[in-house]
Amino acid sequence: MPTLRSATAGMASPTAISTPRSAKRRLTSPRRAAGSPDVSQFTSPHKSPHVGTVGTPKVLSASPRSSRKRLYGDLVAAEKPKWNPRDPAQMQAVKEALHVATVPSCGLVCRDDEQRRVLEFCKGCVEQERAGSLYVCGCPGTGKTLSINKVKESVARWADEMGMATPDALSISCTSLANTHEIFNKILAKLLTRKKATGKLSPLQQLQTMFSHKESAPRRMLLVVVDEMDYLITRDRAVLHDLFMLTTYQFSRCILIGVANAIDLADRFLPKLESLNCKPLVVTFRAYSKDQISDIIKHRLMVLEYDVFEPMALEFCARKVAAASGDMRKALGVCRSAVEVFEARLQESSDQEFGVVTFDHMDVALTKAFKSAVVDSILCLPQHQQMVLCALANTFHHCKRKTTTLGELNKSYIEICRSTQVPAVGMLEFSNMCMVLSDQGFMKLGQSKEDKLRKVMLQIDSSEITFAFKGNRFFQKCLEPPKF
Repeated sequence: MPTLRSATAGMASPTAISTPRSAKRRLTSPRRAAGSPDVSQFTSPHKSPHVGTVGTPKVLSASPRSSRKRLYGDLVAAEKPKWNPRDPAQMQAVKEALHVATVPSCGLVCRDDEQRRVLEFCKGCVEQERAGSLYVCGCPGTGKTLSINKVKESVARWADEMGMATPDALSISCTSLANTHEIFNKILAKLLTRKKATGKLSPLQQLQTMFSHKESAPRRMLLVVVDEMDYLITRDRAVLHDLFMLTTYQFSRCILIGVANAIDLADRFLPKLESLNCKPLVVTFRAYSKDQISDIIKHRLMVLEYDVFEPMALEFCARKVAAASGDMRKALGVCRSAVEVFEARLQESSDQEFGVVTFDHMDVALTKAFKSAVVDSILCLPQHQQMVLCALANTFHHCKRKTTTLGELNKSYIEICRSTQVPAVGMLEFSNMCMVLSDQGFMKLGQSKEDKLRKVMLQIDSSEITFAFKGNRFFQKCLEPPKF
């Protein structure tokens, strides 16, 4: 009869019968075998658990720092050096990065779709050697001019890559014209670089004749960018119509891109242009959203090697400007103002801790930009006077008109009253209200024998009117552009 000891010795130990999975991986892994010649000391089933624990490979007991690096890799960005605002060179670099006139080195962001549409339009005209017209519209500060300049560069580069003749380019600002007809002089001078213009015909007639005959038609395409086209819309619509009609002639090589702040051209002018067979393609630039404003500011600051703003301060600025107008130029101005507030406080303090532009600095800058005494004064006006200011904002906000007449302003006021179902006052009372607003500095009234022909000029920023009525449903409806 076998003894208990012999029976126990004849039985295989549980460790020998079933090798744990982790031990099997260590036994069969070629990497493990190649890396350590004494693999058996970690995997032998006859070794005690304590020995195995001591010999555990280093990869299983990584330090927290290496574990973080293994998990996040390159996403763990190195900390930026601290900004020294007392350094004049660094302070100047920040202000230049936030200046409206500074073209971002990283390119224009948040306008990819609009740029693509304009670029595809220009490519199609160049490939088919046909004329065409396009109208780019949007509120001020929405990146229209920057986008078109970017497209001009892209068209020239694309034509070179495709082996095509690079189109000539001409940029015209309507506000710089001595008279509206001068725009045809500039186009003709660009086309006749080596020829003299005929004195018998006007510049417009010479262009029309040139585009009507194959022999006189130019060989190269001409990309004409007409900026501030609102000036033509308000001053001389006949010139506007003639300009678009240049693209309808059989041998015209003119690619016309009009840029303006009047977003209601489709309602007011497209039917007339369509009847003249020169209806343009319309590309609208919407006001920037909060996220877009934040992204643009961050991209501008990427050229700097240090952090300048608290994230919360930038978000605060983006949210406020987007709610008021979505004007990127306004946002950049507020950021520069916040930097100047920070700089002034830094000069008053002897603290060596420099810090960054905070929420409080941005709040002061936004208060200067929007929550001014003008806004408080607007909110204290009677309702009808506030509606007159809304009519003024509608007239001056969507286009760069500097003046209007009392009669035109009265029409806009009556349209607002009609849309809000508020009885309008008579012309005499309306004129008296405007005189009161003029005395308070909101507008300036000119002199004329006939009351309706008196010139009216807005003396405050239209964005202050918009900001004053932000969140008020009634006045938000008043601020909708009138449809004539």
